[in-house]
Amino acid sequence: MSRLQTPVRKNDNVVVVTGKDRGKRGRVLKVVPARNRLVVEGVNFIKRHTRPNPQRNIKGGVVEREGTVHASNVQIICPECGAPTRIGHQLLGDGRKIRICRKCDGAVDK
Repeated sequence: MSRLQTPVRKNDNVVVVTGKDRGKRGRVLKVVPARNRLVVEGVNFIKRHTRPNPQRNIKGGVVEREGTVHASNVQIICPECGAPTRIGHQLLGDGRKIRICRKCDGAVDK
């Protein structure tokens, strides 16, 4: 399977555009580029039945945690204009490539 390139990175603030959690905002906790999926804080909770493991200090029972969301179902929130936006790229004079907001042309990268 080929590795897909997604413009979303860890610690980006995103909004869910479609699905059962539409409209929720959260921070990206993990990116899975091989499957083009993301784990977003507070979005897409799943239940896992876990067996107790005393060696790892894990209690058994039903555990709720965030599942993955497909990268196409989220949009990055621009830190400058605060709106959900698509991402463009721009080459700077010193040769760096940064991500920019398509609405206000502001830099998304720090």
